[in-house]
Amino acid sequence: MAFSRVAVIGLGLLGGSVGLAIGQALPECRTTGWDRDPDVRARAAERGLVGTVCETAVDAVKDCELVILCVPVGAMAAAAEAIAPGLGANVVVSDVGSSKQKVGELLRTALPGATIIPAHPVAGTENSGPDAGFAALFHNRWCILTPDGDAPPEATEKLGRLWTALGARIEIMDPAHHDLVLAVTSHIPHLIAFTIVGTASDLEEVTQSEVIKYSAGGFRDFTRIAASDPTMWRDVFLSNREAVLEMLGRFTEDLTAMQRAVRSGDGETLFALFERTRAIRRKVIEQGQDDARPDFGRADH
Repeated sequence: MAFSRVAVIGLGLLGGSVGLAIGQALPECRTTGWDRDPDVRARAAERGLVGTVCETAVDAVKDCELVILCVPVGAMAAAAEAIAPGLGANVVVSDVGSSKQKVGELLRTALPGATIIPAHPVAGTENSGPDAGFAALFHNRWCILTPDGDAPPEATEKLGRLWTALGARIEIMDPAHHDLVLAVTSHIPHLIAFTIVGTASDLEEVTQSEVIKYSAGGFRDFTRIAASDPTMWRDVFLSNREAVLEMLGRFTEDLTAMQRAVRSGDGETLFALFERTRAIRRKVIEQGQDDARPDFGRADH
């Protein structure tokens, strides 16, 4: 067993799923948890998301070997401040945020005595809150660890073993590179989804009821992404703004090229792109990161 006692700070979708997954995969591991919202704490206790839901962050992290911060990246500073008085000398502190460079810098500054190993389980749904978590969320999903040069290799290895036990596949990556990759694969797609759904609802000649009533498959899938937690995604874009802006510039150039192809009737250019992107979709399915069923394998939990 990598860790015998783990604290989960933040008991929404990811924190709840971490607690449930540990309880299922590592029942001998003691888990404690805390959330700043008393209603969330109460519901987390009812669902048994962790072994013990504590009333303070200090109580939750006391004597823990690993603390996982499952809060929006904009709340990391407050979470670090809340847990600092209760941390032991040899504790490992990690997180589940979608941007890694800024979060790592913040945690190392706020918690100078702790071993900091940022992490990003690339998993989630459009749902949030203590009722959204489920133990299988991380099965066959990547968890990217982004330790800096000062992190002890054995601590990184232990954290990797914990995520492996929860069903994840481990990758170790430089934090700046992580942020660039995720800007392409996650952050920009979310920004596009938020924008296109907002555009559709704003069109004066299309009523909102028509947008909902006649949602075709493509728009419907955009609405699923656009329903994601607004607090979390606001913080992601602000904390990873450099990488997002860099990738957004590249996307804008490609979109302009597509605009020219449509305007000029250049079917060859359009077909070539669509053929290439279709092949990428097949590769995603082949690597087990999605499946070909109409619901994309996202059954209700």
